[in-house]
Amino acid sequence: MRSPMRSCALFCLFPATLVLFAALVGVVAFIGPWPVYRDTQYANQGYFRDTLTRMEASAARSASDSEPGRLHAGWAEVDMTPPVSTPLAGYGGRPNEKRSTGIHDPVFSRAIVLSDGRNIAALVGADLLLVSPNVAELVWEDLAVDTPFTRDNILFTVTHTHCGPGGFAPGLVAEMSFGAYDPAIEQFIAETIAQSIRNAHANLAPAQFAHTRIEAPEYIRNRTNVEGVDPVLGMFVLEKDSGERCYGVRYSAHATVLPQSFLEVSAEYAGVLVRELADRTGHMAVFLGGAVGAMGPNPPERDTPLEQMEAMGVALADRVLEHDAPLEFVDSVEVRSFGAVVGMPSMQVRIGEAPDWRFSPNLAKVVGIPTDAWIQGVRVGPIAFLGTPHDAGGAIAEPWAQEAASNGVVLWVSGHCVAYSGYLSPDKYYWEPTEGYDQWYEWRQMDWFGPDQEAMWTDLKDHTLALLGFKGGPATD
Repeated sequence: MRSPMRSCALFCLFPATLVLFAALVGVVAFIGPWPVYRDTQYANQGYFRDTLTRMEASAARSASDSEPGRLHAGWAEVDMTPPVSTPLAGYGGRPNEKRSTGIHDPVFSRAIVLSDGRNIAALVGADLLLVSPNVAELVWEDLAVDTPFTRDNILFTVTHTHCGPGGFAPGLVAEMSFGAYDPAIEQFIAETIAQSIRNAHANLAPAQFAHTRIEAPEYIRNRTNVEGVDPVLGMFVLEKDSGERCYGVRYSAHATVLPQSFLEVSAEYAGVLVRELADRTGHMAVFLGGAVGAMGPNPPERDTPLEQMEAMGVALADRVLEHDAPLEFVDSVEVRSFGAVVGMPSMQVRIGEAPDWRFSPNLAKVVGIPTDAWIQGVRVGPIAFLGTPHDAGGAIAEPWAQEAASNGVVLWVSGHCVAYSGYLSPDKYYWEPTEGYDQWYEWRQMDWFGPDQEAMWTDLKDHTLALLGFKGGPATD
């Protein structure tokens, strides 16, 4: 016969076992480890087909016109400098809760609005680390009140400065990158971006357009110790009949000349570049962010990071002004645009260097990582602006641009558009050994959505070009 004491012990042990089992299940369900997958088969998945449907629906609202009307353009900048003590975005290891201790140089939201008489689009260049979904939603809501702008026709780009305002995104991961969330900063950032677009729209006037490609390989490097950078300093010029001009520029070096120990607000080398162009020409300039993945800055040798930052921005401005003339201007270009949610495969954030294990994809919900992405496309004449949610690697962006150029298309790839989906790295490196490589985490831990991302986004890029009316994409074959 079982003793009462033994029965009590078994009875008491049973709930404890249940609690332990439930805790174990919870850890595996929300933290991991989970086995990795090696093939997404994305092209056959519903999330990919639904993405193409959304892209096509958005693009259909931007009318095609083989004979566009006279180009109209407007531009504006609005100061976005936050109060001192606002957290700085970027660099997870910053001291002082990431709070700024001063203002080295002001930061701005700048916008260019373009219309061909039928379609309208806005290009935003903000001195931010990225544009988060919550900020984009507030901008869209704000502009819906009194402007024609929607999710279809605003391209958000950023300088990707690691010394710009933070505090505007909620979630545990966001707090590591942006500092403590502050709804007042979120609202301030969104209102500033919306106002820059609104002001640019109010300044629309007849204009001419010219563009050129400038090689600037000496100021950029691949920080992963493999081949591949995007060395192009893209440039276009808008000129109104009044003679007023705006310079649009793009470069793909990370804005990380200043170290994480630097605690003052700064637009980094991109801010120096646009300041120099404005001071030396008397006209506004807008930096429209590049691809930046795996690409670090390679500034001229100077004694301090601040001096290096200044020298790099000045050198890039020199390069732009060397190509300022002669330029061939046209007064009629086609403007088209679209924007759409991109469905993504199951998250595969791999655990350290372990080849066969990943964190639970459910962890994203806990730490506040968006599991959907965003894609934006804008056409301005021969230029196709492609907004992605990544740090898009130079070993991807530059071959894309070269292939597009062979079809007469000038492709500008930007990152950090409306969401953040980690690094977009070449698929061939995803399973590579890491010995001898720097920054290997870009290919594995920061390639958040696993293998085939290069292939998937190459397909999305091709569809983007087709939807913007360029020949050769899958939607026009």
